[in-house]
Amino acid sequence: MKSTLENISEIPDIQDLVDTRCIPISRVGVHNVRFPITVLDKNNNIQNTVANWTMTVSLPANKKGTHMSRFLVLLEKFKNRLMDLSSFSEMNTNMLNLLNSENGDISASFPFFLEKKAPVSNVSSLMSYDVQINIRTFYNKTEFEIVVVVPVTSLCPCSKAISEYGAHNQRSNITLSITSNKLLSIHIEDLITLVEKEASCELWSILKRPDEKYVTEYAYNNPKFVEDLVRDLAFRIDTIFPYISKYRVEAENFESIHNHSAYAVIEKKINN
Repeated sequence: MKSTLENISEIPDIQDLVDTRCIPISRVGVHNVRFPITVLDKNNNIQNTVANWTMTVSLPANKKGTHMSRFLVLLEKFKNRLMDLSSFSEMNTNMLNLLNSENGDISASFPFFLEKKAPVSNVSSLMSYDVQINIRTFYNKTEFEIVVVVPVTSLCPCSKAISEYGAHNQRSNITLSITSNKLLSIHIEDLITLVEKEASCELWSILKRPDEKYVTEYAYNNPKFVEDLVRDLAFRIDTIFPYISKYRVEAENFESIHNHSAYAVIEKKINN
């Protein structure tokens, strides 16, 4: 009677067959994989959260398929690692070797939490932010991307100028993407803080009445159009990030007096 390993060796590996259509595939792999991830915050505190993973490689024209299970094997291998950009780089190298490919992409999106103190009462509460880490390798060139989505308050300058009292304000999402062809030495918290500083006002999960007064008046004294949000943030990025290769700043105001959003985006490539 044959052993289990001998039986496995006789099972055909269809993925390794030659494909006669001669059409290469740019990306093939796994998408929407929910899997744990462990990250460090700026103060070296561990955050255990859950990421949505996408992992792909390029497939040559003569190869029928890739080995899908190997992507999950790689996730298992790294599940106990603290995932920073260096770990993502190592993971990406492992993936290319494991799948015998020159090109590959790894993307992990996850909620990231910050403990914030309310501006007057100092009541602590957790705020969640959507974060995405991307790493791409294309013919021996690798780039790293960090994306943060930051909810803020924006107050309309026009509404303030034309109204005898009050002004309409709304919650807004500002999305900042920073890309570099080298490992970025920046913390997620620093990107979030950078975005919040350029809004009419930042947000907190818990506000007491003195805090609410502060937030309302702070935003009133700091009105910004959606255009102002992206321009002010882009100006700051140009000032403090000389080593990045490109960035994207996107703002969406969920208008409180319209049945639509106001939207603006700035994209810039930087020649280093």
